[in-house]
Amino acid sequence: MTELHESAGTGPGDAHFTVFTDRADAAAVARSFARPGSRTLAHASGRPWLVGHWHDDEVLTAGAGGASVAVIGCCPVDADELRRRTARLRDLAELDALARSLPGSFHLVGALDGQIRVQGTASGLRLVFHAEIDGVRVAATRADTLAAVLGLEPDVEELAVRLLWPAPYPLFEMSMWSSVTAVAPHDAVVVAADGRTARHTRWWTPPEPVQPLAEAAPLIRKALEEAVGARTRQGGVVSCDLSGGLDSTSVCFLADRSPARVVASTWPGRDPADTDLSWAERAMGYLPDVEHVVWDADASPLVYEDLLGIDDLLDEPTIGVMDRSRVLHHLPGLAARGSRLHLTGIGGDHVAWCSEAYYHRLLRTRPLFAVRQLRGFRALWQWPLGGTVHALADSRPYGKWLAGSVANLRGPLPPSVATGLGWGTAPRLFGWVTPEAERMARRALLAAAATVSPLHPDRGLHADLEQIRSCTRVIRQWDRMAARAGLPMASPFLDDRVIEACLAVRPSERVTPWRYKPVLSAAMRGIVPDACLRRANKATAAMDASDGLRRHRGDLLALWEGSRLEELGLVDGAELRRLARRPASPGLSDAILYSTIAAEVWLRGSDRGHTRVPQP
Repeated sequence: MTELHESAGTGPGDAHFTVFTDRADAAAVARSFARPGSRTLAHASGRPWLVGHWHDDEVLTAGAGGASVAVIGCCPVDADELRRRTARLRDLAELDALARSLPGSFHLVGALDGQIRVQGTASGLRLVFHAEIDGVRVAATRADTLAAVLGLEPDVEELAVRLLWPAPYPLFEMSMWSSVTAVAPHDAVVVAADGRTARHTRWWTPPEPVQPLAEAAPLIRKALEEAVGARTRQGGVVSCDLSGGLDSTSVCFLADRSPARVVASTWPGRDPADTDLSWAERAMGYLPDVEHVVWDADASPLVYEDLLGIDDLLDEPTIGVMDRSRVLHHLPGLAARGSRLHLTGIGGDHVAWCSEAYYHRLLRTRPLFAVRQLRGFRALWQWPLGGTVHALADSRPYGKWLAGSVANLRGPLPPSVATGLGWGTAPRLFGWVTPEAERMARRALLAAAATVSPLHPDRGLHADLEQIRSCTRVIRQWDRMAARAGLPMASPFLDDRVIEACLAVRPSERVTPWRYKPVLSAAMRGIVPDACLRRANKATAAMDASDGLRRHRGDLLALWEGSRLEELGLVDGAELRRLARRPASPGLSDAILYSTIAAEVWLRGSDRGHTRVPQP
């Protein structure tokens, strides 16, 4: 394979591309995706295979006989080993094993006997979509790339679904355009040699959570070491969040053991009760070679800041826009200190802890143990006895639970015990959502409920996987924003190998009311000092959110003036403007505006970028 043309116009951290079969009609369609600064990898025939944007450090290719393989993203695979694996490739299904064996976070693309195969990550951090364009099936890593070439407007029904708080699985994984098909993170898409027929094939299943923590801890440690090592092995300077919490502290200590020089970044909260800085300083006492930067809490952006100025081209609404300014604020200062990559502890909450919903099954298989643990959870989370019993007695399968949520869409927010011990958070709609939007959301919920299977039969593992995949939908967009701002981000906890190692632990040892993140404490013992592993809480930044709601109410009011959602008949703009004038209204502190703000901001950005193929 060859690089047909290239440009130095894109930096690392934002690889995105489209994939084409080796056909003349596909080559003609590929010309619609070529833009100034784009790059092309060619099939052996010379026709385009991949067209898009990537940095040299983000792509490794191998070709042998009639087979070609490309790894795009962060993956420390050896070039010779990739060539050997490619030379042995006789069926694209064999790429399943390759994908499951490699550390890092990457897209894997294969071509063999005229077929192509494209997959992202099981975490959902790297996604795949496909669409038919001029009779040719085209795969892509971003849905808006395909929609722009097709000249599509976002589907109003899908926008109505995204007003749900929250949109449950599988609805949050749908494309915003009905002509663009989303591929589930656990699937790959295979396009046949005819260039038209596409099928999805499963390449990943979660491990069964049966491993004792004592056996799993070394495997988790190894997976985390490899995940951090994949980003730091090249040396140079990397920066790391250091909140003093177990997640970021673990990443910081692992990075300090690498060839890279580390700059630790601590952002204290405004709340006087916030103890992040003291815990970060405790960790720094064991990191003499690490530079520590402590930011002024009062100078950091609040939640809701600069919503009117967001011009990132995103392929779906994301509640991440609420914290965009906060996420990006410190990156220029870290880049000025030489950082080439910023590592976060994001994802640790999702993999080093787990859903209490596992106790729904444990109550039936280990009743005495489960009752003792549930007493602890009731005290910890202040669950009422009646609500706990009701949640544990609810044995509806996922589809019936999802269908049942339709009857209460306008009801109060579900109690935390129902969310904690059930299939997840039942969706809600609020007073500013119009009846027509509600009808569309109801239809979508009922249609999904009729055919859906949970991500796992155990509601605990289903809830864990849903939380991971909903988290990565946000982080995926933050990563693009950060790369565009000049300093790419990475979240090692969200690498597939780390997720697998954590999910394999017995839930009875992974989530307990008596210990905080026992999985991470066990895995990091000997790397992170015991004094730093003793933290048993985390900051919530609740004050930053409530202050932001009050300080930026003018921006929120402006957001609803000329609302695109209102023009589409999905929201009552007058009600939203009333709420913007009264930021202390009951319920707003529960973030119930987030999904609506996300959809409005996204529509405004789509208007600005309509019909454009996204550029770096």
